Amino acid sequence: MSFEERNTWVFLVIAIVAYACYVTIVLVSAGGRALVEVDYGPVMLSTIGGAIVAGILGTIAISVIWPKGAGKSDQRDKEISRFGDHVGQAFVVIGGVVALLFAIVRVDYFWIANAVYLAFVLSALLGSIAKLVAYRRGFQPW
Repeated sequence: MSFEERNTWVFLVIAIVAYACYVTIVLVSAGGRALVEVDYGPVMLSTIGGAIVAGILGTIAISVIWPKGAGKSDQRDKEISRFGDHVGQAFVVIGGVVALLFAIVRVDYFWIANAVYLAFVLSALLGSIAKLVAYRRGFQPW
């Protein structure tokens, strides 16, 4: 397994765990109240920041545990990364459109922010899954 493939696994797990933590904290904080009343901003920023730090630490850990090939990527890795990023970008666009529509119809900020956050998470998940499938089943650049 290449360095980039290991990093993709770490990124996938971190995206799932961070978003699950965010949703859990917001739901528990609501405590029966409407979700729009929850102070979600600090929780969202904390989980995003925590995911970034975890990603950095994960990359460092992979480099220490498997130093062979650490930080190196070949042409195939670069093409797979680009492919996964393109696949994942669809959700960023969809999330942007949904957030725009929410803003037009004056939906509460809570839902707009959460639509964007969910879009980023889905983008990370779909992009990572596409990369992992390309690593496992082969990749044919167009």
